[in-house]
Amino acid sequence: MAGRVFFFLQHATFEPAFQAATMGITAAAMGDEVYFVFAFDALRQLVSGAYGHPSTEREHEEAARAKSLGVLAPARMLAEARTLGARLIACDTTVRLCGYEPDALEGTLDEVMGMASLWRMTEGARILTL
Repeated sequence: MAGRVFFFLQHATFEPAFQAATMGITAAAMGDEVYFVFAFDALRQLVSGAYGHPSTEREHEEAARAKSLGVLAPARMLAEARTLGARLIACDTTVRLCGYEPDALEGTLDEVMGMASLWRMTEGARILTL
């Protein structure tokens, strides 16, 4: 049975980005309505093009193993999930706290919305935070 799934993302290094992306692309492929909600470091890294980049020696090793196994990078998985209908969104206030104007993120994000709207969308959904 398909449902709605929200991934609230605050961290953006390889491990949390990989975890969110693999679960999200799987949920989207299985017919769930998937939303990735970006905040703070995850938002900044997404905007800069560094979402999912490794930051520690261990993460560099994991990313290298993933590549050798033919596993897509987290940012690539997000792009693939989007082709399956997943949406990348953020709260308007968080966007502004991070120093961005919502209109400037058009294309990077599918939508910037107020927290009240975002909160209402989560009713009855599965929610994961990373």
